[in-house]
Amino acid sequence: MDVAKLKRKTIYYLGLILVAVIWGVNFGISRLAMEVFPAEIFVLFRFGLAVPILFLILKIKEGNIRVDKEDLIKLALIGLFGITILEIVVMYSIKFTTLANASLLNVAPWPIFVALFAPLFTRERMTLRLAIGGMIAFVGVTFIILGGDDGFTLNSDYMIGNLLAFSISILGALFNLSYMPLMQKYSPLRVTTWYILFGSIFMIPFTLTKWDAVQWASINGVTLAVIVYNVVICSVVAFIVWNLSMQKVGATKSNFFRYFVPASATISGVFLFNEMISPIQIAGGIIIVFGLAWITRDDKNGHNNEKALNKRVV
Repeated sequence: MDVAKLKRKTIYYLGLILVAVIWGVNFGISRLAMEVFPAEIFVLFRFGLAVPILFLILKIKEGNIRVDKEDLIKLALIGLFGITILEIVVMYSIKFTTLANASLLNVAPWPIFVALFAPLFTRERMTLRLAIGGMIAFVGVTFIILGGDDGFTLNSDYMIGNLLAFSISILGALFNLSYMPLMQKYSPLRVTTWYILFGSIFMIPFTLTKWDAVQWASINGVTLAVIVYNVVICSVVAFIVWNLSMQKVGATKSNFFRYFVPASATISGVFLFNEMISPIQIAGGIIIVFGLAWITRDDKNGHNNEKALNKRVV
């Protein structure tokens, strides 16, 4: 690989890390708003308010906002399952199990399922380097999650929540892969804009009985800042950067960078809520960095040809 191509890939890897940090920090920041808004309404604000911004950016950058009629159904289904249903399942998984259980069963298997399902959507293949690096990073993220105050538990009282959390990793993996073929036809910005639109529309019915629970009197500058962060940074910026980077790097490699999410969430807890970081969590962070650094090294046999990564299997 020449130097210029290596530099381009480095930018995309840095983009994936940036997005993982943004999403991880949001775990702590969103707590500040959840006392004011029911979860369903907060999610609707996050994605619904991002829609006009995304369409404006799309119009300015690409000149039009159109997609072919035959692709609207695909984008609607992607939005339904990847935004609406996925976000609802996330909320209820946290409600019915411990945060440690939800984090481990949600985050840790997600990239593994992407790697397993990738051949159904793309020409990506699991390589030995990817498998080894992914396993190392998996160990690291496990250390971070289990090194917190709440350890993983198999208590039967949490079975429903555990199953929901595990289903997130499967649904999320299929969501990430489902729009990869569309990004061969449209830009990541256009695909992102349209599936977030549909995801927001499908979220509306779940909010109809929740508006009376909004603590309107408690809304202050901090609450508004959290909403702006979720809309502009977590939804508009993060989704565009993630999908662009995933298009260039490949879905399998990219999703292992999700392991930075719990790491950054743990660090944000220190600054926002004076939480403590244990030595095992620090070790887990170092292990994650080592595993992902191993993944990003290019295979000698040229498995990382970015032109082949995202082409749909014929």
